[in-house]
Amino acid sequence: MKGMVINVNKYVRFLVDADFRFGIMARRGFYDHMPDETYLKKRYQSRFHRELDLQNPQTFNEKLQWLKLYDRNPLYTTLVDKYAVRGYIADQLGEEYLIPLVGGPWKDFDEIDFDQLPNQFVLKCTHDSGGVVVCRDKSQLDIAKAKKKLKNCLKRNYYYNGREWPYKNVPPQMIAEKYMEDESCMDLKDYKFMCFNGVPKAVLIVSDRAVSGRETRYDFFDMEFEHLPFSNGHPNADIPPERPLNFEEMKELAARLSEGIPQVRVDLYDVGGRIYFGELTFFRGSGFMPFDPPEWDNILGEWITLPGSSVD
Repeated sequence: MKGMVINVNKYVRFLVDADFRFGIMARRGFYDHMPDETYLKKRYQSRFHRELDLQNPQTFNEKLQWLKLYDRNPLYTTLVDKYAVRGYIADQLGEEYLIPLVGGPWKDFDEIDFDQLPNQFVLKCTHDSGGVVVCRDKSQLDIAKAKKKLKNCLKRNYYYNGREWPYKNVPPQMIAEKYMEDESCMDLKDYKFMCFNGVPKAVLIVSDRAVSGRETRYDFFDMEFEHLPFSNGHPNADIPPERPLNFEEMKELAARLSEGIPQVRVDLYDVGGRIYFGELTFFRGSGFMPFDPPEWDNILGEWITLPGSSVD
């Protein structure tokens, strides 16, 4: 009965709330052919219930929308491609920072020869976000379930939902990476450095991501590893994460990878005292993720200097 009430409430809201209705229909691809600027204005309105100001953007989320439309460096397409970026990282940092590849790339799931893969591995789509299957024991892997998930991911163009243009022309493929785990033996802990023209300003640490029955926790720290008093997407952890031993080296690597880029998130892993590259993210939450308290949207917005424009 409770579930039925929730569904009825959503149905009624869908009918009477234009912003809510647009958000639902956008996620289902109804507006894929809408021009980017029109779509982003409507999507922003549906999320924040205010107009998107592209003439004088001030907040972090507003400036991410501006960057989607006007910062079109073709290198970004390589940097979001989880296979192509490996060559870039090898050139910039060295191959020792790459998680070893154990298979691929493959364009179709049926090309994968599971007999040739190790007992543990991570299957990952190279053209999207979230197209991941973690295998901790090959004998227990539900191949049919993995196939269904990844085939669906291969069919979608990640660009359309948030108009994150770097993804638009990334070829859909899959790779298999070596399975890695930290001291908890549950999940990798990554350190997501929010960087601005080569200057790391904050790091996000995600915890409880693999703990069944617990909500994922987000904690932000400055570069002195002082906890920042806001949340963005998920609540803070009950016990804040500890400063990693390789924090200073990770800061240096993040600075190198983000040089010359107005805003990018550099994700790194610290596994057994070794640092590995994770990914580069240009539009955190696609620029649709509110801050709590909301003034932090303005504070982080001040950290972005928009290129080639009178807009700061």
